Amino acid sequence: MKKIINELKPFLILWSTQSLSQLGSSMTGFALTLWLYETTGSALKMALASVCSYGPYVLTSIFAGALSDRWDKRKTMLFSDAFAALCTVAVLILLKAGSLRPWHLYVLNALNGLMNTVQSPAGDVAMTLLTPKEHYQRVSGLKSFTNSLNTILHPILATALFSTVGLSGVIYVDLGTFLAAFVSLLLFVRIPSPAANSERGGNERLLTSARAGLSYLRENGLILRLILFLAGVNLIASAFDAVLPPYVLSRENGGESVLGSVTACAGLATLAGSVLVTFLPPPKNRVRVIVASILFSLGVENLILAFARTPVWWCVAQIAGWSVIPLMNANMDVILRSTVPPDMQGRVFSCRNTMQFFTIPIGAFLGGFLVDSVCEPLMAGAAGLPALLFGTGRGSGAALMMFLLGVSGIILCLVFGRVLRRYHYTNDN
Repeated sequence: MKKIINELKPFLILWSTQSLSQLGSSMTGFALTLWLYETTGSALKMALASVCSYGPYVLTSIFAGALSDRWDKRKTMLFSDAFAALCTVAVLILLKAGSLRPWHLYVLNALNGLMNTVQSPAGDVAMTLLTPKEHYQRVSGLKSFTNSLNTILHPILATALFSTVGLSGVIYVDLGTFLAAFVSLLLFVRIPSPAANSERGGNERLLTSARAGLSYLRENGLILRLILFLAGVNLIASAFDAVLPPYVLSRENGGESVLGSVTACAGLATLAGSVLVTFLPPPKNRVRVIVASILFSLGVENLILAFARTPVWWCVAQIAGWSVIPLMNANMDVILRSTVPPDMQGRVFSCRNTMQFFTIPIGAFLGGFLVDSVCEPLMAGAAGLPALLFGTGRGSGAALMMFLLGVSGIILCLVFGRVLRRYHYTNDN
């Protein structure tokens, strides 16, 4: 164990401090979600914050990855993190002046999303460069562990701070975690440069570099099809993310604290799954594990939420749906990091980001729009079987939307399961 810790020491420093900063950012994001719903009462206006964040990200990511491959990874991460902190400071200033409006958050989210286009691939490649290949699955489990811990803690901490000291208190904590991560990366982490490939020199033009990532995906049918599958998954999952807050907040037995508890249960489930993944042996077929995990997650979670009426069952749904996500993430992560050469990962991961995540703003918009303009009005006067299945009053339209998302997720997995069944990726590939 001591040998493993020594081999992973640079990664562990970067991972732990960046995870702490991510916790602070997630707390601010959750608190802003509560503030937006309190201010507007609209699922769509709340979802627009996510649309504005992911829109610039997916539109420019394919080119930013080529830049990320050229730029120093450490400097890129430092600059991007500092810019995100400045955006958070801007929110604090507007809040203190009593001038904060929803459109301010949309603009700042768009700017943050733009910076994430270079920060995300730089961070992905940095993790690869700091990790020996034999530790890829272990590192993926550790990353899932902190993501899970983040999901557990951020709604609880954000709700507690939001209800006691307000949004400004949450922001102060966020800025403190940013400072810890920034100083650690600046002073204690040195990220090695990837080994250069003579066929992929650093002098190629920006468009040529971007095309290189697309060309690699076209030549690798397995990765391309997995990315397209996950794009469909993200469409449904982002719509779910837009529906869950109004679903819980608008129910008679819901509210802010219940939403925090339901969200935390997702973190508990992924935490347990992450610990399990860290110690599991490699599966016989990683592709089959990815599809089966998503099928279980999207089907079970959405259908339980559609018909459930109590917070206990909402928590059960979250636990069921999120417990298998680390298994999917770990296997996808191993396939990508083992297949794509490190000096190509920035370009390939950026193309992946564009293709896999472009459905997130679409799904978030559709989720908010369909709840506000279709499902809630449709269920407002519902009686008979629809009322028996999904309830009545506010939140029943969101329950109907959960049902539609569950059915869509099952169909998506069955279709792509047939497409991907001829691929058999094991640890020996």
